[in-house]
Amino acid sequence: MNRVLLFSPFFFLLFSFALPTHAATLYMTPNTAELKRGDSITLSVRLDAGEEECLNVVDAVISYTENIQPVDVSRGQSILSMWVEEPVINKANRTITFAGGIPNGYCGRIPGDPRLTNNIVDLVFQSPGLQIGTTESGNEVSIDFADATQVLQNDGFGTQAPLQKFGAKISLTKEAGNSITNPWQTAVTGDNFAPEAFSIALERTTNAYSNNYFIVFNTTDKQSGIDHYEVIEEPLTSKNLFGWGAETAPWVTARSPYVLEDQSLNSTIRVKALDKAGNEYIAVLLPEESKRTIPFEYLVLIGSGAVALLLFVALIAFLFYRRKKKKEVVFASEEIVVSDAE
Repeated sequence: MNRVLLFSPFFFLLFSFALPTHAATLYMTPNTAELKRGDSITLSVRLDAGEEECLNVVDAVISYTENIQPVDVSRGQSILSMWVEEPVINKANRTITFAGGIPNGYCGRIPGDPRLTNNIVDLVFQSPGLQIGTTESGNEVSIDFADATQVLQNDGFGTQAPLQKFGAKISLTKEAGNSITNPWQTAVTGDNFAPEAFSIALERTTNAYSNNYFIVFNTTDKQSGIDHYEVIEEPLTSKNLFGWGAETAPWVTARSPYVLEDQSLNSTIRVKALDKAGNEYIAVLLPEESKRTIPFEYLVLIGSGAVALLLFVALIAFLFYRRKKKKEVVFASEEIVVSDAE
């Protein structure tokens, strides 16, 4: 089943309409290479739109032979800004999967622009070293787009676009280079820059997340790429009252969109973006005062206090009533004694 179509209709509402005419192309660069024992290589997955065609979703399944090892996936240079499924490496199935979208659609590189501004993700692979030549695939590596890979047109209906797919071939050599090369690790180690600044959007819609408030966020990191996001909600009043906003509450690993714990919006919302080198940028959102409501927990406390007060008043009234009745009985007894004496 199409993983993208399982996502909320909210996703498709973010995209404008366009009319497709020709096939799209997914391909890898470089498409051929030679890799020495222990070295690594970075393959860029790229997208070309057909003439007068606009695309907004890439849903990819990439397979690879057993004689190569995937190391990482970077989306730091990606033209995809919304991710239905972030890149996942499944070594058991020898697949790499991801699905993402482009608001307003991708209509191809700007004519005359020499830059390769069509990057989807970068795949990092490493030669398995001493195991070269011992697998069924021998020394020839194949990295291909599986049949389940698809690209959707920017027509508001999720129409599947005609697609051409071109993978990559790598030849493995048993000899090691003068020094083991790992350009990806070099890039990560040399990344001293925080992710790009970004903002947090507060949203609520009747056809998603049971009409609950959620936040949307996204940023890029041009060096090593975004590793993950974390979210924390800090109450505007006492930070020790609720577990999700206590001073000891940890940051929660999250992805966008993220449904808020505090639906009353009486919290400062912080989203931390961390790149693969550990650099971070924190965005902050303080919901508008007009949107805030009394937290349910406060309503419970107020209700509990009101009930306790009513019980206390009832108890006082009961004790007062019983004391009054006791006095009446005593007075009645005294009248009877006086009467007998006469």
